[in-house]
Amino acid sequence: MAGDSPSTLPVQLVEQPRLQKLKEMFISKFGSAPKFYARAPGRVNLIGEHIDYCGYAVLPMAIEQDILIAVEPVQTQVVQLANINSSYLDFSTSVNNIQINKTKPQWHNYFLCGLKGVQEHFGLNNPTGMNCLLDGTIPPSSGLSSSSALVCCAGLVTLRANGKTLSKVELAEICTKSERYIGTEGGGMDQSISFLAEEGTAKLIEFSPLRATDVRLPSGATFVIANSCVEMNKAATSHYNIRVMECRLATKLLSKSKGLEWRKMLRLHDVQTKLGVSLEEMLTIVEEVLHPEPYSAEEICKCLGISLEELRSQILSQSMQDVSTFKLYQRAKHVYSEAARVLEFQKICSEAPANALQLLGELMKQSHISCREMYECSCPELDRLVDICLCQCTRGVSGQESRFTRGVQLSIEVIKTLMRQFQTCSKDNFLVFDLDTSQAPHLLRTLRSVLPPGSVQYQAIWGHWVTSDWSWMGWLHCVNGAY
Repeated sequence: MAGDSPSTLPVQLVEQPRLQKLKEMFISKFGSAPKFYARAPGRVNLIGEHIDYCGYAVLPMAIEQDILIAVEPVQTQVVQLANINSSYLDFSTSVNNIQINKTKPQWHNYFLCGLKGVQEHFGLNNPTGMNCLLDGTIPPSSGLSSSSALVCCAGLVTLRANGKTLSKVELAEICTKSERYIGTEGGGMDQSISFLAEEGTAKLIEFSPLRATDVRLPSGATFVIANSCVEMNKAATSHYNIRVMECRLATKLLSKSKGLEWRKMLRLHDVQTKLGVSLEEMLTIVEEVLHPEPYSAEEICKCLGISLEELRSQILSQSMQDVSTFKLYQRAKHVYSEAARVLEFQKICSEAPANALQLLGELMKQSHISCREMYECSCPELDRLVDICLCQCTRGVSGQESRFTRGVQLSIEVIKTLMRQFQTCSKDNFLVFDLDTSQAPHLLRTLRSVLPPGSVQYQAIWGHWVTSDWSWMGWLHCVNGAY
């Protein structure tokens, strides 16, 4: 259940080669065996892009790729971090002096976010030190939430090492807040699904209060997560936080226009709640109040009746001080329309009409168009990949659609047609390599997408077919990815 504490299970290392290897490397590194292991999965978001931090529900599901940490509590009050990937350097620090450098989003800083969040929640004056060895299978900067999974896993190990307990919901909320130490203004989807996910179902994640509802997808649905090879580290760039601030500014202008206490309003969801209107009505209000042309800081000040100094000191974050224009109309329009698509997606899954896949596909197509044109969080390589998949769907099954999910491309197909179409599409789009059986019992294929000379190459793994309550589900996992 969502409110329960995270699961604690006995582990048979002989049946878990990955854990056995991690244990052996841990002993080699630290000279003793780990006392326990913690795991946090990555995720894909089916629909509901960039609306969690605006207060709206999202619809993600967890994937098998994860962060796995072997842990030994120690009495030194020092945390020592190591990674089986040698490109990530070792790190150690006192657990009584956690310093997180926002200007350098290095891997260990995400661990420190989870560590610090749990420490502060309990007010730990004498926190336990730890030796930790990490193994991650979520591709970094790929849109599958590797950083949030690391924060969540760090929160888990800190909780266990210090003998504390929390519910999954409480831990998700703590990790959501603590990841902001690194400088990203996330809304909580990534951390929530990492803790609240259950096998065989996606989840409708709602906020204030945080809660999760099962969403079972139509039988025959297959999800393909393909690769665009464009990476984006949210903490290392300003794009993500600019969108968050634009939504916040749109909230204030909409609130001001309707006579609300705009200074207290932070999220677009708050405006709808205070006005007591539907999402469709909010879209009409956006059309009436906001203009499509970008707003300057001076125009925003005029609309709110404040000085430029007040805007910069009381509303804009430190990293936003030099931003000169803000697209408020586009961001608000995306958020309200995407929030409506999430609810419609859930409704279709619940009612399961005969044409459910076509209806869901159309919603996902609309989502991508809005993300590309209104939220501007796509990229040419990703749009090209979506077009390729839409072309294959058009040739195969009428009505099946495609979209991206924070950096990876996601398409729905009937499984037999998907296999046939993706394996027979033109060499300019995909080239299928031989079956790799080394990862049995999972079925793995390697696909390379070859675009015209001089353009970006795509690489992905076809893998992890699993049996679930909703027939066959396939995930084409990212090796690299995009924002």
